[in-house]
Amino acid sequence: MQNNQTVQKTQWGQFGTLIIVFFFWGFVAASNDILIPVFKENLHLSQAYSQLVSFAFYFAYTVGSIIFMVVSETRKRDLLQDLGYKNGISVGLIISAAGTLLFFPAAQSSSFLLFISGLFIVGLGFALQQIAANPLAVIMGDPKTGSQRLSLAGGINNFGTTIGPLIVSFAIFGSVTGDHSHASISSIKVPYLVLGAAFILVALIFKFSKVPNKIDLEQVAEEESTEDDKILHRSSVFKYPQLVLGMIALFLYVGVEVSTASNLPEFMKEHLGTATENIAPFVSLYWASLMIGRWTGSIGAFDISQGAKGVLRVLMPYIAFGVFLLVNKIAQHDVTPFYIYVIIILGLIICDYLSKGNPARQLLIFSIMGITALLIGIFSDGMVSVYAFISVGLFCSTLWPCIFTLGIAGLGKYTNKGSSLLIMMIMGGGVMSVFQGLLASPDLLGIQFSYFIPVCCFAYLAFYAWRVKKILASQGIDYDVKVSGGH
Repeated sequence: MQNNQTVQKTQWGQFGTLIIVFFFWGFVAASNDILIPVFKENLHLSQAYSQLVSFAFYFAYTVGSIIFMVVSETRKRDLLQDLGYKNGISVGLIISAAGTLLFFPAAQSSSFLLFISGLFIVGLGFALQQIAANPLAVIMGDPKTGSQRLSLAGGINNFGTTIGPLIVSFAIFGSVTGDHSHASISSIKVPYLVLGAAFILVALIFKFSKVPNKIDLEQVAEEESTEDDKILHRSSVFKYPQLVLGMIALFLYVGVEVSTASNLPEFMKEHLGTATENIAPFVSLYWASLMIGRWTGSIGAFDISQGAKGVLRVLMPYIAFGVFLLVNKIAQHDVTPFYIYVIIILGLIICDYLSKGNPARQLLIFSIMGITALLIGIFSDGMVSVYAFISVGLFCSTLWPCIFTLGIAGLGKYTNKGSSLLIMMIMGGGVMSVFQGLLASPDLLGIQFSYFIPVCCFAYLAFYAWRVKKILASQGIDYDVKVSGGH
């Protein structure tokens, strides 16, 4: 099959524009972790109730995806195929901008309901953006290196998550190192109104950019398959097991990613007596860990020699870690306690090498390492447990691109529906963080043992990695064909 012999080069100019929205998603998501303790202290909320910040934001992805599916089914045509991909991203940005407007009356009245309603609308806009942007990242080059491009986009996402908590802390409190306990909740409104203005600006940039507005989805499916007679044209998107099992995997993955971070402040306060104002750099390191892993996992997407790729796989994680140190140094944080993380990063480098760029193998190895990190955190104490929980970010880092790439592989004309169903599963971030928050009650598991919930999630991800390889092989899709030789 001719298409399978032609390696498409990544469209870097278009890709550079696309990753702007990935930055926004990370910036807002990580900033929520700063809002949670602020709301909890100022509005006197329980740990479980404060997690409604995460729940409202991530549940919006589900509602947005359902709206997308209903509109597409009602019209009997895929919404993005008519509206267009870059136009869809622009519309999503405008919706998110509208959500930020609610922060003004919410701050004025100290209304928790209005705050989470604003975050919900921001999330609705993000849902449409994600449905369009993730498939675009996969098809802007060889589909078999799509997970590595998604890793690169995810690395930009996590640059946003790394600086988000620090910038929001500074914007809300006037300092990232001062006493936050007496900050006025009304100070939240201005940063989010500025963020809304940025959404509108980027919507205009997308509207006039060269980002593709249309995709030939059947051609993409042909390029993924190594055998013509195994390309599937099934009657329903739900008849592709890689997608159905992938939906569960993505739900649990986002649950692990979000709940690990959103419950970290409470763990540090209970077990180490850490003050709220000193937690931001640790939350920042967690999200920086995802950036470290995704920058490392993206190396295979570049058109460079194998030797250069080998060198970059060692250097890139430390460059990303250097970005984290620089940002925190600028924020006048003491970064010396974080130097020990250099050793932990070695584990990521080894796992990345062993994965050989294959998304299924990488998902399996990183899931096993995630379980290991969590168990160390659960059965140790002090800073060892803190760094163990933070290192979960390293092993979550490339799981989104792996699951997403495997989930939509071979879907053809159902790719956009598959994408919307996967994006719907982002609600796992809200559900699992609230669930863990409930079990974190001293009357139940307690905050430390509540991390057994993410352990169970990683166990399913390991199963999915093993199962999906066989499913895709039966459909003529083998990521070892073009990917493994690149390591």
